[in-house]
Amino acid sequence: MGAVMMKARGHTVFEHAGASGMERSFAREVKKLKLGAGELFEGEAILAITKALLQSGVSYVGGYPGAPVSHLMDVLAEARQPILQPMGITFEQSASEAGAAALLGASIHYPVRGAVTWKSIVGTNVASDALSNLASAGVTGGAVIVVGEDYGEGASVIQERTHATALKSSMLLLDPRYDMERLVELTELAFDLSEAARLPVIISLRIRAAHMTGSFVCKDNVKPVFGKGRLLPGAIQDYNRIVLPPSTYAHERDKVDVRLPAARKFIVENGLNEVYPGTKSKVGIILQGGTYGTVLRALSLLGAADEYGSTPLPLLVLNVIHPLVPDQVSEFLDGKKSVLVVEEGNPAFIENEIRSIAQQEGLKCNVRGKDVLPTAGEYTLDVVRQGIGSFLASEDKTKTGLGSRANSALKVVRENYDRAGRELTSLPPPRPPGFCTGCPERPVFTALQLLQRERGKLHISSDIGCSTFSTLPPFNTGSTVLGYGMSLASGGAVGPVLDQPGVAVMGDGGFWHNGLVTGAINSQWNGHDSVLVILENGYASATGQQHVPSTGSTPWGKRIKVSIENALKAIGVKWLKRVDSYDVSDTLKTLRAAFDTPEKGLRVVLSDNECMLARQRRDKRRRADRIKAGKAVVRERFGVDEEVCSGDHSCMRLSGCPSLTLRSGHDPLKDGPAAMVDASCVACGLCGEAAHAAALCPSFYRAGTVINAGLLRRTWARVEARLIAAMGAT
Repeated sequence: MGAVMMKARGHTVFEHAGASGMERSFAREVKKLKLGAGELFEGEAILAITKALLQSGVSYVGGYPGAPVSHLMDVLAEARQPILQPMGITFEQSASEAGAAALLGASIHYPVRGAVTWKSIVGTNVASDALSNLASAGVTGGAVIVVGEDYGEGASVIQERTHATALKSSMLLLDPRYDMERLVELTELAFDLSEAARLPVIISLRIRAAHMTGSFVCKDNVKPVFGKGRLLPGAIQDYNRIVLPPSTYAHERDKVDVRLPAARKFIVENGLNEVYPGTKSKVGIILQGGTYGTVLRALSLLGAADEYGSTPLPLLVLNVIHPLVPDQVSEFLDGKKSVLVVEEGNPAFIENEIRSIAQQEGLKCNVRGKDVLPTAGEYTLDVVRQGIGSFLASEDKTKTGLGSRANSALKVVRENYDRAGRELTSLPPPRPPGFCTGCPERPVFTALQLLQRERGKLHISSDIGCSTFSTLPPFNTGSTVLGYGMSLASGGAVGPVLDQPGVAVMGDGGFWHNGLVTGAINSQWNGHDSVLVILENGYASATGQQHVPSTGSTPWGKRIKVSIENALKAIGVKWLKRVDSYDVSDTLKTLRAAFDTPEKGLRVVLSDNECMLARQRRDKRRRADRIKAGKAVVRERFGVDEEVCSGDHSCMRLSGCPSLTLRSGHDPLKDGPAAMVDASCVACGLCGEAAHAAALCPSFYRAGTVINAGLLRRTWARVEARLIAAMGAT
């Protein structure tokens, strides 16, 4: 084993994935989708729901990737050939959530079941136009939307819920209780519910639920009644299902008079909501199904439930949160002095509707909720424990009852918090999200930083995706984020009032999702003076390296590529330059040219280095195979020569690389710590590039470790070592 060291600037060559579509393998998950009747499924809930779709006889599945439901799309893409095609099921990764929602149009006239998926609330907002029209026309075949609900303290999107969308369009909304068997059962029942009510059904799957693990006994997968190989008898045209007057007025009346009552009837007859009667008669809790586990754990900690979840408090668990069933609610309220509604998020749709039902029925039950629970935010265990404890303490004042036990439990919690506060003199430092080590997007923001050092602060419109991390330190670049692919459009009115070109950054995922039409075409048509930087890393990386039209292949491995460059040229963009993002000097030079060119209008800088996570995943397999075969492998990384390091640390402020950090300095003539590169380095070369472009100290070097070195390499390494030793001796 030998090593070679050299002073060098980093440079990488972009290599998109081939047509295999196999950067990651989901073979184990696909195998679970093949399980038959009586076999035991064990795994994550999102995969269990995917299996439930196949057990429900779907004819088609589509969607757009986003946490926590990307896994559904990833696995089905790999299952397309071995499972979906033989069953006659159509599968697509839609260009956007709007495209996925429009796919459900197949269920309007025809008895075909379909399911689509995306991340909510952002994806639901994108899909809302198609969903409104779908809900108005109604469906014949079951139409189910599995949305990944991202609400709470760890969320990555705006803090809204899907509930408002369901209310405005009269769509049926499920918030299932966290139980694997129940999740699967409710997914299958969702198709029956959709067909009974002739309305689309949304299954709101919280992140914690999606990643929950468990087991259930499988059924056989069911071939669709109609699909590839089982054709429909013919096409249907019915003006009564078209969303134009006067049909739209009839649709609205049909929702109120027929479809929603049918949904309520189905909910009751099939036990979609669950009542746990308990033994207490004067107080109870009404809760969303998705909060069930938290509520039961909170009750247990308050001494109001045992370790198995058995509680004397009556519970009404709403697995369907729209529509509510007034008779079911009023029956639960009847005879009770007070009921607590546990509803996560704001506005309090459920609480207010329950309060309205109580008033209309003349019930004297006191409906409580947001008076003891937070108005907004995630209902974590501590929050729910505090709220339920306060409720029980105020409603049960007996010395030995649930209220007394709850008070005692809360007193212990407060004492523990006080003790922890006294002993914790300082909190651990925050760790904001950031670009991965070696990310090809980071060098572009380094170049933008250098450009702003030269020309002053620029208003840069940011976008959704990995590039959003540029708004955080050390770059602090990006003034607005308005939506996926909307960065260029969002700056249209800013440039003129700042007397500078509009500057926008978006990824290739954002470009294909919304950026081409809403951004590039809009800018070109309106004659905006704009500079657009497109980070073409080959994937929708923020959601897990899903393929996009410019990746070079489909998610299931078919070789096809749609060119961003050709699309831009086709709409008339004249000024378009490609850059190697790792070459910071050249990227900076190109950005200067984009600003200084006398040619106005839309100018595009296109960076085309592959997502480092995808590249490393592939390269690690290749290295392992070569090492196993006894072939030579060179592992490279960068380092810092402490003797040369100036100690200014501008390199860190310019690159922000996680592998570039500090350690105690060993030079007695220098104050402060020294820069160092840790073992996570992937030798992208940004640190050296940034130092070169900004004329910083030349302290970075590249080192290569050779595994399975041949005779010539070993001999040369020995010669080098002797030369270095001799030079050191002199």
